[in-house]
Amino acid sequence: MRGYFGIGVERLSKPTNAGNLFRSAHAFGASFVFTVNTLPAKQRLYSDTSNSFENMPYYAWETLDDMALPKGCSLVGVELLEDAVDLPEFHHPRACAYILGPERGSLSEGVLEKCQHTIKIPAKFCVNVAIAGAIVMYDRLRMLGSYAARPLIEGGTPIAPDSHQFGRSRERS
Repeated sequence: MRGYFGIGVERLSKPTNAGNLFRSAHAFGASFVFTVNTLPAKQRLYSDTSNSFENMPYYAWETLDDMALPKGCSLVGVELLEDAVDLPEFHHPRACAYILGPERGSLSEGVLEKCQHTIKIPAKFCVNVAIAGAIVMYDRLRMLGSYAARPLIEGGTPIAPDSHQFGRSRERS
């Protein structure tokens, strides 16, 4: 898969949620994780059993103004907003950082203003922040990875990947 992504949270208050999110980020191949106005950078995250901080960069920005994403990296807000794009209809940018809000609140207006895109998981209500992050990362992997299309019928054979995906075929000799 080409490109890269990071994932982070704003104003998160529960270390377990951060640890679960960062462990999932490590599993899904995130390039970096981050927090904005949240947990102290060195706080022990017992739920992060993969030791993600030892395997990818972690950025702890104290304020939104401190946030410094790489050049060309789109900020994608994940928030249950009426005008946000439903995740199954969203085309993930090659280079982006996903940001999720706090457990009992929403992304701040400042973050939403910085976002190039805002997406939502089509659910009846908000899910746990770590679960929401995992859903978004799975959708990214499914969309940008070179996986066969899902079968048209139950139990059917997967459809070969499009030959135009990333400008080349995935055929093997």
